[in-house]
Amino acid sequence: QVQLVESGGGLAQPGGSLRLSCEASRMISVINVMGWYRQAPGKQRELVARIPRGGDIDYVDSVKGRFTVSRDNAKNMVYLQMNSLKPDDTAVYYCNAQLHSWSPTNWGQGTQVTVSS
Repeated sequence: QVQLVESGGGLAQPGGSLRLSCEASRMISVINVMGWYRQAPGKQRELVARIPRGGDIDYVDSVKGRFTVSRDNAKNMVYLQMNSLKPDDTAVYYCNAQLHSWSPTNWGQGTQVTVSS
């Protein structure tokens, strides 16, 4: 099991930036895969970035070149730097983690991001 706590959401103007944080209860270096997801009102939850241990990070096409994931293993933190924000980025953003390939996926509580002028 991995407990996750997201933070950093808020209101941003179009073209602005926000950085989301995800704190894990375990060493992120041993977590098989983590991810950032988002769910906009009335829509299904969608993958934003998939973060495999020891592998390349995959981004959904709509955020490539604008969003960047980084990790701080010493702090057990994963970050999502969001630049050039658009109103379509408005959603609740979730961090998830699967400790092992056979483990259930754990989710954080989510953090609201609103992009509006």
